[in-house]
Amino acid sequence: MPHADYTAADFARNPLMFYYEVTLACDLVCKHCRASAQEGADPDELVTEQAMSLVDQVATFPRRPMLVFTGGDPLKRADLCDLARRAVSVGLEVALTPSATPLAKAEAFAQVREAGVRRLGISLDGADAATHDAFRGWEGSFARTMRMLADARELGLAVQVNTTITRRNFHQIDAIAELLAEQGIAMWAAFFLVPVGRGVEEQRIAPEQYEEAFERLWHHSRTKPYAVKTTEAPHYRRFVLERGGDPLAGPGDASGRPAAHRAPLGVTDGKGVMFVNHRGEIYPAGFLPLLCGRFPHDSVVDVYQSHPTFRALRDPDRFQGNCGACEYRHVCGGSRARAYAVTGDPLASEPDCVYVPKSRRQ
Repeated sequence: MPHADYTAADFARNPLMFYYEVTLACDLVCKHCRASAQEGADPDELVTEQAMSLVDQVATFPRRPMLVFTGGDPLKRADLCDLARRAVSVGLEVALTPSATPLAKAEAFAQVREAGVRRLGISLDGADAATHDAFRGWEGSFARTMRMLADARELGLAVQVNTTITRRNFHQIDAIAELLAEQGIAMWAAFFLVPVGRGVEEQRIAPEQYEEAFERLWHHSRTKPYAVKTTEAPHYRRFVLERGGDPLAGPGDASGRPAAHRAPLGVTDGKGVMFVNHRGEIYPAGFLPLLCGRFPHDSVVDVYQSHPTFRALRDPDRFQGNCGACEYRHVCGGSRARAYAVTGDPLASEPDCVYVPKSRRQ
C-alpha cells in the first residue's frame, strides 16, 4: 500500500487510493462487471488533454494518493503510457488493472513499466480454467492470467491478485490461495460481490459464509508469502481484531516491502477512496454509483473534501442499524456500496454481516 504513514486524520483531506476508469472498452464479458464494459470506447470518454488535466489535479491533494488506472481494460486506451508518464512526472505512484485479453502481453507490460507503472492488479476468479473462464466469459482467460502473472514476475512488477468471491468459487478459496503461493505476488485481495452492473445477476454468498471465508483468509494471511486484504468486506477487520490480529499486517505490502504493524484505518467507499469514471463523473467508489460531480467542471479535491455524500460516508456515527451501534464502526463501518445496492441507502446497515453489536445483545 502507498503511504505507510497515512492516518485517519488524512481521511477528510485526501484519499489513499484514487481510481480513474480510463475507458469503458474491454473485450471480456465478466459476470460481475461493475462497468458493464463494452467492446468499443464511449465517445464521451475524457480525451487526452482532459485526462492529463485530471491526473494533474489528483496530484494537488495535500497528500498524493496512489493513482490506479482501471476500466474496462486500460490497455485499450492508446494514450495510456502518456498518462502514466504524466502521473509519474507530477509525483504520483501509478498502478494498472489490465484485463486478461490478448492485449495483455509481456511487451505491453514492459511498455507500461517503462512509462512508470510499478504495480499491476490482475484478476483470478477460480483455481482452475473451468471456473475462471466461465466467470470471465472467455475460454482461455485462465491461461492468459497465469501468463500475465509470470510476465509481471519476470519484469519485476509488484502484483496484487484480485479475486471476486461468489457462490461459484466460494469452495475454492483454499485452492486459489495455494495456487497463488507459487506466483510471487505481493498481495491477494478478496473482493466480495456488490450487486451492481452485471454483478446484479451474480449470486453473492450468504452472510454466514462471509465468516467462513474470513476464517480461511485469516489462516492464509498467516501462512502464505503474501499479504491478504478484503475489498467491500470491511467486516473482515472486525473478524481479525476479535482474534487479536492486525488486519493490515502481513508478509508484505503492495510494494513487496514488509508491512509494519499499524492501527486499522477503516478505508472504505468515499473514506480514503475516490473514483472517477471514463466520462469524468465523480463517485465515492466504483461500486457506489452516487454521482457527486463531474470533472472538469468540478474539482476532485473539492468534491472529496466537501461534498455532503463524501462527508456522510466518512462519519460512522451517522450510519443506521447495527452498523451505527457497532463498536467496530470506525474501523469497519460495513460496505457502503452493498448497503446502497441492497437498500437504496448508503448509510444503512451492512446487509451481509452477522455480527451483533455488544450494545444490542440481550
